[in-house]
Amino acid sequence: MTTPSTPPPQAPYQQQAYQQPFAPQHGQGVQAGYYTSPIPVRPATLSDAIASEWTKIRSVRSTMWTLGVMIVLLLGIGVLSAIAVSFSDSDSDMGTTPVLSLGFFGVLLGSICVITLGVMTIASEYGTGMIRTTLTACPSRARVLTAKSVVFFLLTFTLTTVMTTIVALVQTSILDAQAPTGKEWLSGTVGVGLYMATLGLLSLAVGALIRHSAGAITIMIGVVLLPLVLAIFMLADSLTSIRQWLLKYSIPNQLSVFYDNSVSGSDGLSGWDPLWLMLCVTAVALGGAYLAMNNRDV
Repeated sequence: MTTPSTPPPQAPYQQQAYQQPFAPQHGQGVQAGYYTSPIPVRPATLSDAIASEWTKIRSVRSTMWTLGVMIVLLLGIGVLSAIAVSFSDSDSDMGTTPVLSLGFFGVLLGSICVITLGVMTIASEYGTGMIRTTLTACPSRARVLTAKSVVFFLLTFTLTTVMTTIVALVQTSILDAQAPTGKEWLSGTVGVGLYMATLGLLSLAVGALIRHSAGAITIMIGVVLLPLVLAIFMLADSLTSIRQWLLKYSIPNQLSVFYDNSVSGSDGLSGWDPLWLMLCVTAVALGGAYLAMNNRDV
């Protein structure tokens, strides 16, 4: 007759690990059985939100695609236009036309990429539902929008300024025209970078208000192109004042002002006026975005 086998005894270290609760740290009045993390706990700050938004914006493929296309447009169109002018033997006939103005067309097309990225920075989170996770990790909605704005503005400004500077250097080295002045260098590089970054912030604010990527991008493309297109087809004399107003405040004309080549004539904007105008419009739109995020559900 066989005796039933008894289960093997458990190892002493297993019994001890199971029976002994976590002990509190020395000098802290923590109840036995609760774990105390050695990582210090501190309230979240704006720098934490900025670090989180920087991780998100540089880790998604849409950022790489939109910024990559913008770089190709800025470099490709800017360099090709300078090469075309040099081969046509018309660089000596440019007269008082600034050499840096050849980079205008690349910047105008690149603005579409900036608008797209600005909208997708926030509207894509509403489309995927990621905004719920973002607001759970950071309940302060004003902090989230501020962090997104800071990260996007610095990224766009830095990249646009660097690329316009490279294009300007290539154009001045290819063409045998009058050298740009320091004012023209500043407005054609830093001024354009600030304006493009502010335009992207306006797109981000519209994305926060609309909460739909396709709709917000369509609205912003209309804001950029529609005034100029309407002005071109207003041929009646009775519409002259409206046509001049649309030309004066259209986005393409505001960009051309930084190259000292305004399409609306001498009575239009000049200097850094387009930047101040865009800053005022963007501030109003961002104010509406802050109110909308704080007063409505996700």
